[in-house]
Amino acid sequence: MRRPYLLVLIGSCCAVFLFFAVLASAEELKKGGSAMTVSNGKQVALEYTLKLDDQSVVDTNVGGEPLKVTQGAHQLIPGLEKAIEGMALGEKKKVTVPPREAYGTVDPKAFQEVAKNIVPTDSRKVGTQLEGKTADGRIVYPRISEVKHDTVVLDFNHPLAGKTLYLDIKVLDVAQASSK
Repeated sequence: MRRPYLLVLIGSCCAVFLFFAVLASAEELKKGGSAMTVSNGKQVALEYTLKLDDQSVVDTNVGGEPLKVTQGAHQLIPGLEKAIEGMALGEKKKVTVPPREAYGTVDPKAFQEVAKNIVPTDSRKVGTQLEGKTADGRIVYPRISEVKHDTVVLDFNHPLAGKTLYLDIKVLDVAQASSK
């Protein structure tokens, strides 16, 4: 005979829990988002595939580790950070990011012509990426853009500079940022 009372007690506990969950959601909405949507300060896990104009895949994490970022912390290119704002948990989106909101346009000042003899013989091919250090000790990764008779032209632009990026993204998780 006590069973109905137990069910009533459990039902009452559930009702109280739901009340506080709705209250918490209402508070979250007042702050500018919901617990399950991407907004500034939230930890976000993304699945993505990055393509170029010719639909060639440059990078993807599908089937692998999700990309984890804090929204609003500028850990993504600006166009992608804007695109995921307000997305819901589980939502998918196709995003086109122009160069100015990705890796910028190609900067003609980022090309430098150097003596051919400072580049290893087996690396003197257009497209080869090199590794070097600047005078202040910073590591750089220029690509060879041209091989001339006595010189090599190095391109210090990001490899995706000047390119429109096409991304298929999916929000896998949205959580409050942990306070450290």
